[in-house]
Amino acid sequence: MSDDAALTGLLGHMTRLSATLNRGQLFEKATTAAGLALDRPAVTILVVLHSAGEPMRVGEIAAQMQVAGPHVTRHLNGLEQRGLVERVPDPGDQRARLITLTPAGHQLIGRYLRIINGWFTDALARWPDEDKRDLVHLLGRMIHDLSEHLDTVTDAPAT
Repeated sequence: MSDDAALTGLLGHMTRLSATLNRGQLFEKATTAAGLALDRPAVTILVVLHSAGEPMRVGEIAAQMQVAGPHVTRHLNGLEQRGLVERVPDPGDQRARLITLTPAGHQLIGRYLRIINGWFTDALARWPDEDKRDLVHLLGRMIHDLSEHLDTVTDAPAT
């Protein structure tokens, strides 16, 4: 089977996955169940910080979210006022600041992720563990490689 034939339908599957994840107030249901009174970008920042497992620069958070730095900074200010994130010195450059979750931020995003992960666990309950590990590995690899490739496409001059 050629590469083109093997990838036929991938965009359709990705579109359906996106629609599934964005449908029917799922975000609102998860945030309500977790007790979060935050908008989607703020929650995404908390998820990015949690996933990183270490403090990050604003630019790194923005790159992960694929948005501009000022967009992240606006949301970080609100999250900082709520006591969910804090700015800490960058050990490699004392002039710079890194963003990290506070204990309250860890607790809050932990509740949210337990709900989301519960949905995935329930949906994939009949899958063998190896298939689940393969899915996470391959999907992560695909997203990384596709993002990297699309960066070259969008950065290239139009012809």
